[in-house]
Amino acid sequence: MFVFVCTGCGSELTVPLSQVSLPIHARQKYGNGAQLPVLMESGTFAVDPDPWGGPRRMWDEIDPAEAEARGIYAPVHSLSDGTPGASLIAPGDIRGTRLIPENRGSACCGLDGADGPNMACGTCDLPVAARIDDCSLWQAVRLSPDAVRRVPVDGVLAAPLSWAELAEKGEKAPPFEPISTWAGPWVGSNRSLSWSPQWEAAAGHALAHLLVASRGQPVEVPDGLTADVFQRALDSLLPAGLPERRAVLAGPGRPSPDAGADILLVPVHPRTGETWSPAGPSASAYRVPLPLGVWLWLDSPQPYLPVPATGRIPRDVLRDDPLPLLPHHLFRADWQTFQHTLVRLPAVRSPWLRTILDDFAQGASTGLF
Repeated sequence: MFVFVCTGCGSELTVPLSQVSLPIHARQKYGNGAQLPVLMESGTFAVDPDPWGGPRRMWDEIDPAEAEARGIYAPVHSLSDGTPGASLIAPGDIRGTRLIPENRGSACCGLDGADGPNMACGTCDLPVAARIDDCSLWQAVRLSPDAVRRVPVDGVLAAPLSWAELAEKGEKAPPFEPISTWAGPWVGSNRSLSWSPQWEAAAGHALAHLLVASRGQPVEVPDGLTADVFQRALDSLLPAGLPERRAVLAGPGRPSPDAGADILLVPVHPRTGETWSPAGPSASAYRVPLPLGVWLWLDSPQPYLPVPATGRIPRDVLRDDPLPLLPHHLFRADWQTFQHTLVRLPAVRSPWLRTILDDFAQGASTGLF
């Protein structure tokens, strides 16, 4: 367990926190005017290895060798020259700070942290963090790595759950959820539910890995929700007619994948960031990482059944109310997460992958993102 303290005066700035893996959707910008919840679970923090915010440089100002040294293997619009290694926490876990009104920036409905720290230490006034709560962004506080430091504190930290325990006790992430905007809830019955932002980000991240794993050949994923999420994009982005590579779900509690599986869709440990790995013949298959909650739902989808009645009707009687409405459009992966992931995979230097990336970066659209 750690608390973060100000490097200027040593004042404590957070409650005790334990480190977890950085959520895949940490940098996601979702929709227009959407109200997104808090990114981090209270009592936890995660480290973002990449720079954030200004100052920024356009791609043509960056030497390709410098970009590769930063782990970026294909052109992007611009790169941040901010200090990497910020720690992300829930806004409710910050202590002893004040907002810096003049650093609000040009955000739409709140704060976006794009102009640097907007929170100062309440004791010495050193800028220490950036609060993010603007529309379409996940709410968080980014602690500046050059203004805070971690101090170990006493506390009992339970050991990470085993994969078997996660398979049994892990929380599933539903693929659909209601999304509100600053102007109020979606209007109209056909927008009662939306695809989950977390799922769209998870799919963008996984789709980049699936393309790399495909080696330019068609890929077949399991039927059902997994196909709804991935198959349309894979069929559009990969050529037809070649021998197919087969992707299967693999992970704790499932039978060992057979030797014919080329690609494994596997969970990521939410605390350690470790990707589940198999033993046996499938150990050499390409592992495509998925957040645990998303993987658990794909592994055993929860059917939408009529809600059991309460009150005058016995609790074990199922009502015949209409089933919940589904999203009004086909699933689309998150483009920014897809691009952020793919440009950081060395395989993107392959001409066919660069063509896919460049086509979408130049505005090509097939409704996939």
